[in-house]
Order: sequence, then structure tokens, then C-alpha cells
Amino acid sequence: MSGDAPADPPEVPRGTGPDLARAALAAAKARARERGTAPRAPRRAGPAPRQAGDARDPMAFGAAIQRLVADRGWEATTSAARVVGEWDRLVGPEIADHCRPASLVDGELVLVAESSAWATQLRLLTRTLVRRLEEAVGPGVVSTIVVRGPAQPDWRHGPRRVRGRGPRDTYG
Repeated sequence: MSGDAPADPPEVPRGTGPDLARAALAAAKARARERGTAPRAPRRAGPAPRQAGDARDPMAFGAAIQRLVADRGWEATTSAARVVGEWDRLVGPEIADHCRPASLVDGELVLVAESSAWATQLRLLTRTLVRRLEEAVGPGVVSTIVVRGPAQPDWRHGPRRVRGRGPRDTYG
């Protein structure tokens, strides 16, 4: 017997179905590695493999919303909405019980007080309120505060005004 004689075939386990196929495949791969002719991994057709931190990876809902807001440049809008939406928490319950924000446009926050006394008190507190809001939502969101007293009925409509006595009873 010379050294060129073929080796005995490896023993294939007896079985049925998928187990037999897996065992035969594993034996064939082992023989190929021994010979140094292991097949290369097949090329994948399709999208490239994803890297860690990919935008398609699952993430918490809050983190996804923060990413969306940052990508779209909505930070100023969400900060302004936060001032109006979280008013009670930002200024405290005592102030929030006596006034409400009416609008926030270009850094000017308009507050409507429930009485003229509270309107005067809020006018004295404007610097403190601006500072507190800057700490909570960031600088530049609220730069000035305009305080208005309780609303009186207003018969004027539209941007133009005519001086005079206003509406009167015309029925007799």
C-alpha cells in the first residue's frame, strides 16, 4: 500500500430528513477544510450590511422624536410650544392659577391676567419670569413678556380703526 491510496470515507451518521442533510453538509465542509479548498462565502445580492448606530436600528420613541426635531430644525418651535404647554410646571401653580399665556411669537410672550391686580403683579415679575423660562427651555425662546389685564368686550374688528364714540343703539 502506498501513501497515494484514498482514505476511508468519513462515517455518515444514520438519520432521516433534515438531520441527515445537516450532518452530510458538515462532513463535506470538514473534508474541504482539510484539503484547503473550503468554498468562499457567497456574495449577497441586496442592501449593504448595516453598521452599528444605523438610523434604521430600533430606538426609544423619545429619542426618535428628538432626532426628527433636530433633523427638521424644529427646536425653536418645540421650545415655544413647551412654554405654552407646560406653563403650570414652568412658572409654578400660584402664578399659573392667575394668568395664562395667550401667544408666543418671535420671543414675545403675551400673558392674560385674571384681574388688573394680578396684571400689575406680573408686570413686576417679568424679569424673574424671563430668567426662569430661560433656565427651563433655553435662551432666546422668551425675550420679553407683555402682560394684559382681563379682556373687556371689544367691538372693533380688523386692523383699521376710526376714532369716535363706537357702536350705539340705532333702534330708537
